[in-house]
Amino acid sequence: MRFGQIRKFDVANGPGIRVSVFVVGCPLRCKGCFNEEYWKKDAGKEWTKKEEDFVIERLKLEQIEGLSILGGEPLAQDLNLNRLLKRAKEEVKKNIWLWSGFVYEELTPRQLEVLKYVDFLVDGPFISEKKDLNLRFKGSSNQRIIDLNKTRKENALILWDEET
Repeated sequence: MRFGQIRKFDVANGPGIRVSVFVVGCPLRCKGCFNEEYWKKDAGKEWTKKEEDFVIERLKLEQIEGLSILGGEPLAQDLNLNRLLKRAKEEVKKNIWLWSGFVYEELTPRQLEVLKYVDFLVDGPFISEKKDLNLRFKGSSNQRIIDLNKTRKENALILWDEET
């Protein structure tokens, strides 16, 4: 896995103060994407245990509410992402958000395996014609915020309710 940046205190990508990891490499290449510089899979830097340890230590800070994974395309990454998500869930137990241009109902078994550690999925490609700057945590109106814990429990797609 390669990454473009780690934001230590991010307030734009998910609720509260978060640690955000931006992975690189995206096969979708949505028109109008805000992160075109992360499309190339050889962009950024190589992900190592050093970065993983850094993210876990940041997540342990009391003021950090959770971890956000963006891209590029997180669901097109190698197993280093799984290891980070698993470790974050087991060691820190804070919520994890992940943004993907793929649609939940069309995910492969390998992609669903990554999501077993994720609490909230923002799914769907960015569509520039549906761009809406008033949306919270998503760029276009076709995208959804899925509460994966409730979805797994109910065995039905459950969208995130901002009020809860």
